[in-house]
Amino acid sequence: MTTQTTPVIQERPHKSVPSEEHLDLMQLSRHLDDAEQARLAGLTQHLQQTVRPAVIEPWNAEEFPDHLLPGLAALGLGETLVDGSSPLFQGLAHAAIARADVSLSALLGIHNELIIGTIQQLGSEDQRQRWLPRLRTLETIGAFCLTEPEHGSDIAGGLATSATLSDGEWRIRGSKRWIGAGTMADIALVWARDTADGQIKGFLVPTGTPGYRASTIHGKTGLRIMQNADVELDVTVPEDAILPGATSFSVTNHLLMSSRAWVGWQAVGAQQALFDIASGYARQREQFGTPLASFQLIQAALAQVAGNLAVSTALMGELSRLQEEGALTMLRASLAKATLTRLARESAAAAREILGGNGILSTHEIAKVAADIEALYTYEGTHSINMLIAGRELTGMSAFV
Repeated sequence: MTTQTTPVIQERPHKSVPSEEHLDLMQLSRHLDDAEQARLAGLTQHLQQTVRPAVIEPWNAEEFPDHLLPGLAALGLGETLVDGSSPLFQGLAHAAIARADVSLSALLGIHNELIIGTIQQLGSEDQRQRWLPRLRTLETIGAFCLTEPEHGSDIAGGLATSATLSDGEWRIRGSKRWIGAGTMADIALVWARDTADGQIKGFLVPTGTPGYRASTIHGKTGLRIMQNADVELDVTVPEDAILPGATSFSVTNHLLMSSRAWVGWQAVGAQQALFDIASGYARQREQFGTPLASFQLIQAALAQVAGNLAVSTALMGELSRLQEEGALTMLRASLAKATLTRLARESAAAAREILGGNGILSTHEIAKVAADIEALYTYEGTHSINMLIAGRELTGMSAFV
């Protein structure tokens, strides 16, 4: 009698693919021309090799690493909005910065989208000539002063800072809160309500103007590098300090639409950082005599992060195409911001767990990135507010009180 045995199938060892190849699963960078691909690769190298290791201690200490600004300026990161680069390159650059540090991406995003963009689109020729050259090289930093201590989500109707024109001068009085770079900026773009017509208008106020006072907000658990500030204003500026094109809140709202799209790219970059850190740790860390990456639960968590990242990347790729065609809408921008920051939050929980106890150490970076994602989830309109904005667009009915 012959005994038959089941042949043993030898599984071929799977070649470990570097996580770098997984960070652009949708291969968006293939849509860039050769020059932009090379530029993106160059700035990514600088951000990962020079910036990323240099920001952990400043994050712990709530300090801004000023010494990094010249290197970022040399890469043209102070002028991406106006240097002729494509919307897709700008988005991927924002993601690359956020992958290195979310605070720096917030500073450079606000700088490009809300400071340079506003002056370029809505400023006078004199204002553009005076401020843009030094802003583009990061020799001058701007602060976008919109949110107030008592008015965040309801800023459109509740903005209380006032501007009164008298004898050829504007007197601006009020308080602002959560102002990024408020203590280190050279110029403040202040939004105030004109007492003559009740409209919200924009004003350029040099921070050396008497009556401009800024104090850093301490004790934040996220965006610790970004110097958010409380700003008190009782200033007098010339009549030509007003931005000629910024004469109503509808203009401001259009700017906020673009900035919400930019936050979507921050969520992409933050998730790239999560996957990069977690996958690297899982391959190197051994438990029970084998790398963590070989365990089913770890692979499932990494796949979850990669899936969220792929969805986020694909959505932002399409959004950049629509943006280039002039078809960005508040519905699309709000849904992108709300959805991608939610996915980033979910990814952060999965990635942090992979590192176990080490996951709560800022030196292992996961906790740092996760804490910064909490800020992304909240700023540029909270998750709830952006969902209500989207709901209003979808139904034609407002659910705002």
